[in-house]
Amino acid sequence: MERIAVLTSGGDAPGMNACIRAVVRTALNNKMDIYGIERGYAGLVKGEINRLGSRSVSDMIHKGGTFLKTARCPEFKDLEAQRQAAEALSAFGIDGLVVIGGDGTLRGAKDLSDNFGIKVMGIPATIDNDLAYTDYTVGFDTAVNTVLGAINNLRDTMHSHDRVSLLEVMGRHCGDIALYAGTAGGAEYILVPEIPYDLDEIASKIKKSYLRGKTSNMIVLAEGAGDRDEIAKIISEKSGISVKVNNFGYIQRGGSPNMADRVLAARFGYKAVELIRDKHDSCAIGIKDNKIITVPFEEVSKAEKKFDNRLYNIAHVLSL
Repeated sequence: MERIAVLTSGGDAPGMNACIRAVVRTALNNKMDIYGIERGYAGLVKGEINRLGSRSVSDMIHKGGTFLKTARCPEFKDLEAQRQAAEALSAFGIDGLVVIGGDGTLRGAKDLSDNFGIKVMGIPATIDNDLAYTDYTVGFDTAVNTVLGAINNLRDTMHSHDRVSLLEVMGRHCGDIALYAGTAGGAEYILVPEIPYDLDEIASKIKKSYLRGKTSNMIVLAEGAGDRDEIAKIISEKSGISVKVNNFGYIQRGGSPNMADRVLAARFGYKAVELIRDKHDSCAIGIKDNKIITVPFEEVSKAEKKFDNRLYNIAHVLSL
């Protein structure tokens, strides 16, 4: 392999730039030409491909987002769009591709490999940490720490005003951000899509805690676990205590990646280029028990995400 390319696709995540940097400099160290594809699969279909050098990734390791840009590309599910992408790679003489992103990105990688024989290595990067085959994804740890900072700040003002705060964080199908940030922040209630909850019971407990002198409570809600305004309304009505709603939104996606995500990005990016150099079959890269692993793309979608019930129970016990 003499020419490879790298792209970022789907939602951005802190650490993507660090990952691109690792891919670029590892490729150059292996005497490979390296190209950057702008705006993910959408840019690949349009042939938005540019040569990268070592200086292209200077001063990037600490920056959030992705300097290659990213985009959603639903049309990439169509064979014709995949064909155009394959032709664009062929036109540049590129025979190896590294893709960085979430589940949709890895599905696109599988399609390119299966349908057109392109060597593709997939790196998991999404703040949701919703890919079951790997313990962690690039961006998750930073996002959790960003949310944790918000919890700390909210606690100060909730204590000052004797209020209950409901903080909604990202996680439509996976409650990991809420679980880890809520546990680390000492949240009294963590609401996630994986675990059923009883608003009557929560309201009753909040009311009882108020009567015994605890005048503020923190609820961390994963967005997929229910409507934040409706939940706040029900708890307020049943407890008689004001619930202030905060939607953290896209703030948790941005920011400088922390140490854990920078190191993980470096390990993933290095491994991706190493696999292409050694002519390894197309696959997804992940981490299990702190060891870098490779998983065939067909196994990625089959893996079932297991919620950490033990950590959830620990958080519940410690919130009493």
